[in-house]
Amino acid sequence: MSAALAHDRAARESYARDASGLRQVADAVARPSTPEEVSSLLRDAHASHTSVTAAGAQTSTTGASICDRGMILSLRAMARIVDVDARALTARVEPGVLIGDLQRAIAGEGLAFAPDPTSDQECTVGGAIACNASGPRTLRYGATRAHVRGLTVALASGETIEVRRPAVEKNAVGYPPVQDLVDFFVGSEGTLGVIVAAELALMPRPARETGLAIPLPDEARALAFVVAARESGAVHPRCLEYFDAPSFDIARAGAGDAAWATDARAMVYTEETTDGRDPPLDAWLELAERFGGNANDVRVFEGDAAIREARRLRHAVPATMHERVAPYLAAGGRRISTDWAVPYRRAAEAVAIARRHAADAGIAPGIVYGHLGNGHPHQNFIARTPADVHLMEAVVERTLRDVIAMGGTVSAEHGIGKVKARWLPLQLSTTQIGMLRAIKHELDPTGILAPGNIIGMNA
Repeated sequence: MSAALAHDRAARESYARDASGLRQVADAVARPSTPEEVSSLLRDAHASHTSVTAAGAQTSTTGASICDRGMILSLRAMARIVDVDARALTARVEPGVLIGDLQRAIAGEGLAFAPDPTSDQECTVGGAIACNASGPRTLRYGATRAHVRGLTVALASGETIEVRRPAVEKNAVGYPPVQDLVDFFVGSEGTLGVIVAAELALMPRPARETGLAIPLPDEARALAFVVAARESGAVHPRCLEYFDAPSFDIARAGAGDAAWATDARAMVYTEETTDGRDPPLDAWLELAERFGGNANDVRVFEGDAAIREARRLRHAVPATMHERVAPYLAAGGRRISTDWAVPYRRAAEAVAIARRHAADAGIAPGIVYGHLGNGHPHQNFIARTPADVHLMEAVVERTLRDVIAMGGTVSAEHGIGKVKARWLPLQLSTTQIGMLRAIKHELDPTGILAPGNIIGMNA
């Protein structure tokens, strides 16, 4: 095998956890710095039937970037922004580039990369592509998939291929799924190939950006406010982020103001963009008051620096949950985080069902926050023991069955990984799962890539 491999325990332990709370120690770690080294490692692994799990910053909440066998292929060292073409609105980057670093690098040219995972200061471009990550502004701009123009991918055999979006507007050649191979790899969680470079679509930064944090009296009115804001013609939200009472408490603490809107039991954060004109603040305040909000409680974040501060308050919610679960990890506890979504008009109904399932099981309802503008909340539980994990995952499964019946999805942005592989059959038919396996076999016939991700260990 390659000299880039490390077998010592300390190196392997340093890649044994991701944000899921799971711990799995691989047999070796490789840290390539070039596409050629990636190809060489894969060729050797293919010949020896050694499994390979690609990893970036390991912010995955699903166990996708860890494995208890074979090699962890860390791509952190491949972190160059190769080229930015301001005229074509594209950037070519390596997979280890942090999204936050990319945003800072292109901001001076008046450009932005639309996908904005909440962990953008910690997650890599490669990881975002691998799970088709999204974020608050997905409400307007869509998930990562829509912003990937082309990929350079190292296959399981070590062969490197280039895939690009079709240049033609019409195409009648073959089955539609194989007309655009980029979509095979976006969201594939490392199971079909290793991304070694990506060409991304950029966008001009808006001339003016304004954030609004809008406290509201209770969950029911806050979720109704979200639907009204999305459907209003008077306001044009770029994002609609929900905070329930406990997560709003975390945001208050992050803001250093325990007295902020103490009567409110929920909060919605939104953003408006304009061409330099004033944002429609009066329309937002009128809408908030319609749902019981107090205009004096609304906080305005004007400009890039202030909006970064608002994002910090949003990021404080999952960060705080990570801190709270940390003492229980060694005993087999972990944070249980849902990632389901339903059609946005049914989000309030789904949240109520999720809370009821928790109550029926005799556990605390956790906290609910996130992308309710897309019908996509996160419900977080703190499992202190393996028994808690089992009980809470049973609650999640009951919720998912109802979510699927509403036309929803098991995972809206974090992917399936290993944590959710058991729930894939709730959503996909045996025919669909068979098609996944067939594609996997065609591109990775020996099954060495990312064992356990998406379709389980027996792919």
